[in-house]
Amino acid sequence: MEFAIFGAQGIALGTYQALHSLNPNQKIHCFLVSNMEGNASFLEGIPVLELNRFASSLSQKEKDNIEILIATPENVMGGIESALENHGFRCHARLTSSRWAQFMGYHYRCGKEFMPLPALPVGCHKPDIHMYMAKFHKDQPLTESYNMPEWITPVQAGASLCEKRVASFLDSDGENISRKNGNYSELTVLYWIWKNHLADKASGIQPGRGKTDYYGLSHYRRILELSEDDVLRLEDNDVDVVLPYPMPYEPDIEGHHKRYLADEDWKALLTALEELHQEYAEAFPAILRQRYLYNYNIILARKEVLAGYCSWLFPILERVEQLSEPKGWERKDRYIGYMGETLETLYFMYHKSQLNIYHAGCRFLI
Repeated sequence: MEFAIFGAQGIALGTYQALHSLNPNQKIHCFLVSNMEGNASFLEGIPVLELNRFASSLSQKEKDNIEILIATPENVMGGIESALENHGFRCHARLTSSRWAQFMGYHYRCGKEFMPLPALPVGCHKPDIHMYMAKFHKDQPLTESYNMPEWITPVQAGASLCEKRVASFLDSDGENISRKNGNYSELTVLYWIWKNHLADKASGIQPGRGKTDYYGLSHYRRILELSEDDVLRLEDNDVDVVLPYPMPYEPDIEGHHKRYLADEDWKALLTALEELHQEYAEAFPAILRQRYLYNYNIILARKEVLAGYCSWLFPILERVEQLSEPKGWERKDRYIGYMGETLETLYFMYHKSQLNIYHAGCRFLI
């Protein structure tokens, strides 16, 4: 039986890489998409094909001999399954975010570049974890029920911009930039965490020792997936940072983010880095030319490590607002949130030899 992968972005490309590393002899016929807009014609030398045209070129017997692995965000998988059935493809399976994380864990463990947290031995000390989940008043209700870990606390993002309340904690309480949520997205919650919970700990990249507190940010529909054993791995293995498995993009992450950010905004970001952190500006081009990106601004880190990152990140973003055309306060298009993903990638790849960085799955809630 032949295989095809539905999807042509980071999830799909990561799926291909993991499958190829686990079974180099397994042939992938193609990547499939609903339409070609915004998609490359080839990934890893394999064609990206539009579903309608691909289906019309095959007989039913040929369709029955193709197994399609759906590697997309889970909220669109139902519609994809219906489209596949309507085109005569009967053999297909969902690659859920949890299963994708398992694939990437095997793949990255072999490469040893982005080590999985489960690769560490289980310890016996349970650290204090404070993971804040950004919620927005326009978020659609979840269709399934989940038992959230006790250490996840919802915080309303952009709370100063509306009267509706969807969480007990608000990013407009205390020192905040809640009003900037239209551009900063979930980063207004990270700023709130920094200023109201981490302000006394800003020692930057120096790993902490002794009693450990971990702080972090997740999303309403995306959470860092940690088992009880994973929690027990943190302190006893001196883990400094846990990030989601990075997603690969072609041709590189600069090309990926230019789909979302205007050239003028890229120029503002580069200028801000050159003004504030010349050493990072010099390292930035090489990191942009590689393929791996930390998506979603999701992170869990020792208190002092996260404080150091925030102390570095937010002055850069503030300067970008000042340099942007139009200015940051004249727009609401999430561009600062997209930049945050790139800067998170820059910061932690720059410090990968100084920090104990491990990775975990990012579960998509539906």
